[in-house]
Amino acid sequence: MNPATKQILVIGGGISGLSAAVDLARLGLAVILVEHSASLGGHAAHLSCKAADRCVACGACMVEEKIREADTHDAVQIFLNTRIEKIDRHNRFDVTLNQNGQCRHVSVDAVLLATGFTPFHPVNKPYGYGRFENVMTNLELDQMMRRNGAIKRPSDDEFPGNMAFIQCVGSRDSSLGHLWCSKICCGAALRMARCIQHRQPEVKATFFYIDVQNFGKNFQTYYADAQQKVQLIRSIPADVLKTADDRLKLSYFDPDTHAYQESVFDMVILSIGLMPSESTRDLAAMLNIDMAGYSFEQKSALLRPPDGVFIAGTALEPMGIAESTLSAGKAAGDIFHYLKNHDTDIR
Repeated sequence: MNPATKQILVIGGGISGLSAAVDLARLGLAVILVEHSASLGGHAAHLSCKAADRCVACGACMVEEKIREADTHDAVQIFLNTRIEKIDRHNRFDVTLNQNGQCRHVSVDAVLLATGFTPFHPVNKPYGYGRFENVMTNLELDQMMRRNGAIKRPSDDEFPGNMAFIQCVGSRDSSLGHLWCSKICCGAALRMARCIQHRQPEVKATFFYIDVQNFGKNFQTYYADAQQKVQLIRSIPADVLKTADDRLKLSYFDPDTHAYQESVFDMVILSIGLMPSESTRDLAAMLNIDMAGYSFEQKSALLRPPDGVFIAGTALEPMGIAESTLSAGKAAGDIFHYLKNHDTDIR
């Protein structure tokens, strides 16, 4: 096989798509990277560094590096603001791209779906999201920290004195049929709480959870630190109400006292779950992948894609930045071996 004659379509310009594109290019393959939005990096591009007195391996710094590597590699063509209109399978995959209304056609030897996830929208949960300004999602909090380097209440631009972090909003929720764990939320929330306290020592943080999931590098180290500085309550609040002085009152069952308690906070942060992306379903239909009954819990269809189709990152299941890059690397290797074993010498 002459790798230079082979062309791969990578759909999705988040951390998985970028990592796979770079790995494939390093293997000597030509890559077409398609991203539907106007910029690369996906959700990870909006995350802030959560280092306190030392690096906590949150992975946020990896994104800019991958963007730079993909953007400067001669073997990677990047198409932003571009959607897949159609995919036909003959000897190769004939793909119609639509970039800002202009269509072009490309032929590729393999397709990688790196279409990522969709954040759960918590507007219908009883936490006042969309009604109370000081209720935010974890992604919005990350953007605020990245933009400003500090956290302030949106309602009055004042520094908060205490903050509540509520886990599993939209995941591990039987009422929604979302039974999967989103994996990244516990670690991300605890890292963020400690980062805020490092920059704003006056902030007190309370962490409401079902159970703490042990995912990520050096988890035990920063979890032990968090236990000393963050109040951990194994309970999920029933609701959030706004007080007369523009604060937020949480009601929850206290496992220690076996009674319902109320606490008041300046800000409430919702760790929203990772949901399957609709674009994954749409592209799977073009590729004749049966997605009936698909969810992050029931993902068997994506584990058996047709020949020449590969899937990586959070298109498969929830995972963090480091795990997404590993998933992308595996997919790149699988694609290379697939082409080697199915060499048709197309030029």
